[in-house]
Amino acid sequence: MSKLHQLYQTYGQSVWLDFISRDILTNGQFQELLNLGIRGVTSNPTIFNKAISGSDLYDEDILRLARDGATPFAIYDAISQADIRAACDALLPIYRESQGEDGYVSIEVNPDLAYDTAGTVAEAKRLWQAIDRPNLMIKVPATREGIPAMRDLIAAGVNVNATLMFSLAHYDAVVHAYMEGLEQRAAQGLDLAPLASVASFFVSRVDTAVDKVLAARGISDLQGRVAVANAQMAYARFQETVAQPRWQALARQGARLQRPLWASTSTKNPAYSDVLYVENLIGPHTVNTLPLKTIHAFLDHGRLARTVDAHLDEARAILVRLDELGIDFAQITQDLQTAGVQAFARDFHALLDTIARKIP
Repeated sequence: MSKLHQLYQTYGQSVWLDFISRDILTNGQFQELLNLGIRGVTSNPTIFNKAISGSDLYDEDILRLARDGATPFAIYDAISQADIRAACDALLPIYRESQGEDGYVSIEVNPDLAYDTAGTVAEAKRLWQAIDRPNLMIKVPATREGIPAMRDLIAAGVNVNATLMFSLAHYDAVVHAYMEGLEQRAAQGLDLAPLASVASFFVSRVDTAVDKVLAARGISDLQGRVAVANAQMAYARFQETVAQPRWQALARQGARLQRPLWASTSTKNPAYSDVLYVENLIGPHTVNTLPLKTIHAFLDHGRLARTVDAHLDEARAILVRLDELGIDFAQITQDLQTAGVQAFARDFHALLDTIARKIP
């Protein structure tokens, strides 16, 4: 039994792979990862850009589709859907065995639609219908315009991975949208049980941003500690939410928990532990998405213990200290979301350029 199996069986945390490419789907590596205990997959434009630019496995499909007159976007749409569908099929046994708790594959809505509610809903429904797998999740950013899109998609029966969350304010908005969407379904007499959602809370990027501010002020004792504290407080909010009568009423009607998902969990600062954002966020009803390097690091030397709610007073004190220092954490986290949207859009257009260059 690997440590990933132990995370799930003993501590209630599922590990999803934060990467997808055609080569690992076809060379047996993906199945090896499933055997190690991986229980889901996420993707985004950055990941697909790396996969397509770094491999010739897509070239034949790109040329075939181009000869048929497909645009770079239509080519990306076709090949990404093929990979997502293949991953969904490979994970279907886990989806069935876990009765819909795990076994999901996420695909991102076109990042150019991050500030377009109607466009996001339409694109998410198109992907949901085109890929046509029960264990698909559509990633929607937790922007002001993305929040009502999540509500409408949940109400329409589409699994949602709420992404690009950096603050408790983002988390609260996502949770409210999820429950509101479920309530709309319940009011129509529709089944809540098949629907699934995760709330993707970004971690390491918070330390990257806050550490710069702290370093500029000569404050070292908080560096490398804010991101974990922020995520731990989000988990505390999750615990509070599921204890509320509003959620309990939905649970009685078959609604699934919207599990917190820890995203951006590779360590960016080489001075910090390479498993910092794994070891300190272990707990029940959570997901951690890990790149291959972090998976191997945790398998090699990661420590197993329930940590996500072990030091909440300390986590709370860290965030209070930021406020006392006059550091505008709310602005930092909002800027991180804005930068995240911009980065995904930039990588998406770089991906389209990569495809265009492969066309003679």
